Amino acid sequence: MKQNAWTRQFFNDRMPACPLHGDWLSFCLVDETGNGKAYGGLPYTLLDSAGQQYKGRLDGSGFAKLEGIYCGPVILLMDEPYSGGDAPYRRLMSRPNYALPITELQVRAEQTCFQNKDGQRVENNPARQKADRFHQVEVSDLVRYKAHLPPPSSEARRPTHNTLRLMADLGFGPPESLFKGLALLPNQFTALEIRPLRALRPIISTDDQFCALNLYQLALMATLSYCEFGQDPPTGGGDTVSFPLNPSIGNVFVEQLSCYREAWKFDSEQVQRFYPLYEDVAYSRRFEILPFDPLLYERNQPPGEHPERIHFFNDVESGTDTQAFICHHDEVVLIAVRGTASGTDALRDADAHQVPFVEGAGKAHRGFYQGFKALYHFVLDYLSRYHIDQRVVICGHSLGGAIALLLAEGLRRIPDASYNTLLYTYGAPRAADSEFTAGARALVHHRIVNHNDPVPSVPAPWMNTTAKLWVPGAVTLFSAPTAGGLLFAAGLVRVGGSAYQHHGEQQHFMPIRLADGTHASVLWKPGCESIQEAGCNRALQLHGDMPDRDNLLRQLFQANQHFMTASYIPAAWATLRRWQQTLESQGPLVTAREFELVDSALEDMREQLRAKRRELARLRPANDRSHEHNDALNAEIDRLHTSRERLASLRWRRLDARDVYGSHAHGANLQLGLKRWFTHRENCALSQVASVPSPLHSDRGKAQILDIDAIV
Repeated sequence: MKQNAWTRQFFNDRMPACPLHGDWLSFCLVDETGNGKAYGGLPYTLLDSAGQQYKGRLDGSGFAKLEGIYCGPVILLMDEPYSGGDAPYRRLMSRPNYALPITELQVRAEQTCFQNKDGQRVENNPARQKADRFHQVEVSDLVRYKAHLPPPSSEARRPTHNTLRLMADLGFGPPESLFKGLALLPNQFTALEIRPLRALRPIISTDDQFCALNLYQLALMATLSYCEFGQDPPTGGGDTVSFPLNPSIGNVFVEQLSCYREAWKFDSEQVQRFYPLYEDVAYSRRFEILPFDPLLYERNQPPGEHPERIHFFNDVESGTDTQAFICHHDEVVLIAVRGTASGTDALRDADAHQVPFVEGAGKAHRGFYQGFKALYHFVLDYLSRYHIDQRVVICGHSLGGAIALLLAEGLRRIPDASYNTLLYTYGAPRAADSEFTAGARALVHHRIVNHNDPVPSVPAPWMNTTAKLWVPGAVTLFSAPTAGGLLFAAGLVRVGGSAYQHHGEQQHFMPIRLADGTHASVLWKPGCESIQEAGCNRALQLHGDMPDRDNLLRQLFQANQHFMTASYIPAAWATLRRWQQTLESQGPLVTAREFELVDSALEDMREQLRAKRRELARLRPANDRSHEHNDALNAEIDRLHTSRERLASLRWRRLDARDVYGSHAHGANLQLGLKRWFTHRENCALSQVASVPSPLHSDRGKAQILDIDAIV
């Protein structure tokens, strides 16, 4: 086959061939509609086969033509740094930690949008018909530094051969170290469709007010905290890192959301799909996982920093086994803390001894406080680098909720730091005493409790002990419940100090069975912890027993109500759907039928407490004139009455958009996000009450170790 003139490097092994002039090329940059106006005026650099450099600007239609170049392929670079005055871009380019090499091309690509709402490439771009060659390319194909940009799209119509490598092998063009950019073939018109630089990010309200949106979204983020970070290689050794493990924290934020793909799996055993509500944002406004590029950032050189070390806390060195992840965008810093998942977690949870909360007021559960202290400085370091007055949104499930509470209060207490924290916890145990709770009154904390989840009932207000006092009771609790219960109760009585007390505004999932046999949940604020605790802790303290309604042992066998994907997430999804429908219909928050069902359950509880009061009166010795027992039970009965009145008031309450969507109630991206969300069949329940979806047989939620340590 005859060799092209531009590939004949030598006449012989001593005499190089003279480079030839006379080639030309033209090219244009277009969006997915075939329009090049988005790229009009952009500066470009061309390097021909002899290393000659040509600079210019695209015309108003994104087109350029070059004539009289040296024969052979030409390298196209569009690496000019952004020179505009847009403050968010300038801030990213000049920040002290991981300043981003943002180019003019990136900014333009962020202003274009996908034709297909799922981000899939279009097949029939009009520019394709007019060009000799047509390629679908990424911004990363045309710039030198690309670690901060998304991984290339696999479905793109990319160049079929590596002309850059061919040029390097033949010895043409600039030095190989400068071989960055895209190679264009000569004497042809090439159209380059630039993939829009858009990303998806979970919509999170920054309002203090509780909203159904955050209830659901942060349940998913709290569940994601149980996953690995998923970085390959995990130590960052090498030139690049990737995040192939799905699900993993890195995979969700880098491989999926950054590439405009919706993530729905947040638990390694999850089968049922739960999609967050996503908003379509410019790529630079996504939840950021910081770039890894040892050539650009000296701190990436081994054994230095890498994404996992910056965003993922996994304390194996000091022995607390605390795990959490943190990331941010321009409005929110998100922190999610993992719950109990290991034997180390279990031993820490068990240590219910109270220690001073030196960062604020009162005393905290020592095991939870140790987890908080391990995590605290990691979070402070991240905030010192990337906090620019965003709302600090913290979430956690189970043990993670307890640590999240201490973390949120610790951050709020830092003088002059202005960390505006917002906290959502799911199934969290008590983390501190009543003095802490009083001192943290200003902290905004929405505490989500699932009916009959045993974990929020512990530590009981009377617990303050070390593990060695209760372990024998815990061991026998299942093999010999009565003996174990007595031993555990004897070992856990608090001596001195203030009682453990929950913090935050309780939101309680009350289950109901509908007429057709399906299950649903009503979310409300009962204002009565005896509902949550399934009885009277005082009765347990005094008598080693509880009212008949779902006592502690019975709750332990309903432990699936503590799991996220089997219980909390479906109930949160059902609440969001119900509130959406209520907002649309302008109906009441609680229907007459729901009130009847829940009210009946409350009356049953009250009767059980009354029966317990009569039983105690009958068993009390004749010379015992103490009314302590009756006072405790009477207080619980009164709280149930108050809760019923609160429930009754919900029959007349109407929702507004802020109840459902918080700060995004009237946001420009909300309707587009809802439209995307409703394309998924799972989110299209039409019933008046959005029933809790039935879990598949193989999807019972991630079987995290139950916080048995905290329970007992």
